[in-house]
Amino acid sequence: MKVAVLQSPLAWENVEENKKQFIKQLNEIQQDVDLVVLPEMFTSGFTMQPERVYMTMEDEFLAHLTEIANQKNMAIIGSVVIKENQQFFNRLLFIEPSKELHYYDKRHLFSLAGEEKVYTAGQNRIIVNYKGWRICPLVCYDLRFPVFARNSKAEYDLLIYVASWPDQRIYAWDTIIKARAIENMSYVIGVNRCGSDENNNVYSGHSQVIDYMGKYLIEPLVGQQVATVSLDLGLQNKARDRFGFLRDADQFSIDLK
Repeated sequence: MKVAVLQSPLAWENVEENKKQFIKQLNEIQQDVDLVVLPEMFTSGFTMQPERVYMTMEDEFLAHLTEIANQKNMAIIGSVVIKENQQFFNRLLFIEPSKELHYYDKRHLFSLAGEEKVYTAGQNRIIVNYKGWRICPLVCYDLRFPVFARNSKAEYDLLIYVASWPDQRIYAWDTIIKARAIENMSYVIGVNRCGSDENNNVYSGHSQVIDYMGKYLIEPLVGQQVATVSLDLGLQNKARDRFGFLRDADQFSIDLK
């Protein structure tokens, strides 16, 4: 599977500007790409003022993204602020070329910024079956909680994190994301934003792709970039069969109440 990662700056709480930017970038992808990954809250930046930037699931922009996915025969993934039933969600969208839409609401809300005070947490992670791959998409702060991402019984083949992870903690991002690949014997894609925001946070990015043994396929990127990589499911399956690390792992369940 060929994947493109879009590491971009975000215009703070300027939904229309961010929409234009990403539509332009998506339309400029010329290669045969199966999946494009965008950052967390890519239409607004990581804001605690959802009432300023939210959209609904019926928004024309989501319909536009769906048409792009269909025309270019590629899936698009990233998170946006959604209002539903009088609640706000940090919602990750996975739009297939077939126009089928999957979504995951961020489970672990970032209490340091008060995210849990304005957004409603999701309960369950999802596994999306796409082009023969089982994909587990998560959001930013989820990265710090290995139990939630645990690849029990080899449930998924690809783990994806979309993020707004600032430079003051970027060493943690680089370290933990590699650990997730190694402990789960899974390809891991992490796509972070770059630039700066109105809260004086600076983001160099460090979007990256790591294989099932912890090796970089795309080393941490700095600044605005688009990078592509090809992932080989057969090689990953052979490694899992050979080493058996997932077979030897402890089995457990998570109480999500």
